[in-house]
Amino acid sequence: MTDTHWDRVPIDAQSVAAPLSRFAVFLVVSIGPGDAALAQARDVISGIDDLVKTVGFRDLNGRLSCVVGIGSSAWDRLSPGGRPVELHPFPVIRGGVHTAPSTPGDLLFHIRAERADLCFELERLTLDALGDAVTVVDEVNGFRYFDARDLLGFVDGTANPTGADLPGSALIGANDPGFTGCSYVVVQKYLHDLTSWNALSVDDQEAIIGRSKVENIERDSATEVRKSHKTLSTITDEAGTEYDILRDNMPFGSPGSREFGTYFIGYTGRLWVLEEMLRRMFVGDPEGSYDRMLDFSTAASGTTFFVPTNEILGALGVAGDGSQAPTPPDTATPPDRATPQDTATPPDTSDAARDSSLGIGSLRPRPLEGRQ
Repeated sequence: MTDTHWDRVPIDAQSVAAPLSRFAVFLVVSIGPGDAALAQARDVISGIDDLVKTVGFRDLNGRLSCVVGIGSSAWDRLSPGGRPVELHPFPVIRGGVHTAPSTPGDLLFHIRAERADLCFELERLTLDALGDAVTVVDEVNGFRYFDARDLLGFVDGTANPTGADLPGSALIGANDPGFTGCSYVVVQKYLHDLTSWNALSVDDQEAIIGRSKVENIERDSATEVRKSHKTLSTITDEAGTEYDILRDNMPFGSPGSREFGTYFIGYTGRLWVLEEMLRRMFVGDPEGSYDRMLDFSTAASGTTFFVPTNEILGALGVAGDGSQAPTPPDTATPPDRATPQDTATPPDTSDAARDSSLGIGSLRPRPLEGRQ
């Protein structure tokens, strides 16, 4: 998942740490009912690595990559023998003013490249191979905007982990040994009201984001009258340990239809971290003090996927030929969080412990009793 020997060969599928790109396609599809549709989807995703190499070898400098994510219900259909500890559908997050919706999706194809035509070709061939086994739920074409800015005018992704910190943030660790090296990914489509946003002063915009607009310098959280987007999206535990996620957001838009937005995509080895981040944004911390960026950016979608390693993804195809795909070992209850590396305990994500909201107001699991 983190191999970087990409100057001689195409980038392996499922390379979460593939380099940031100039272009991206975010394709979400639903698998049709029945065994035939499932078998077709299984065959395509288990062989996606070969398809990436087929297209990517035409221009290695194009840095074509593809990450396949599998939704909660689709994973149960494709691999009923083993389940990642934290995998569950994206929960609706209802704040006092704004709501993050939960939208359907069985498969995510996150396609990245330095050339738009490489993204187009891989998406075309993938959908041709899937045929009528799937229905397209959402398709967004993203692009790099100047120096990695979003359409609100701010640099996006500054807080991404780098180097040795990246695997510990983006990949599942030893707390789920059957899926070590895999990841979770959450996607959301945000639509911006640029007219209202651009009517704000630069100082007001900077107070909302938590960084200077031109220089991208972080503002002091201690001086904030109300918590900024930067502060609300920073997750620390009781010991002061900070937990990061890997973002690869992309702007998208159509000036002719007056649609402008950001496609949020966050990879994490600890799904609870990303969910707590979104809870703080939509519900607020304290409750009611939500992320003011949401007054100008509306969440139009929200879906959670599991990202298996290339090896596990390929093994899903073995089950489709009548043999038994490898089944990850049963995993005991994850240990209590002791260190930031691979030992964090996620909240209880069973159906009995979840309702329509996140219900993880602190960084430790808590019972549903007394919650709305």
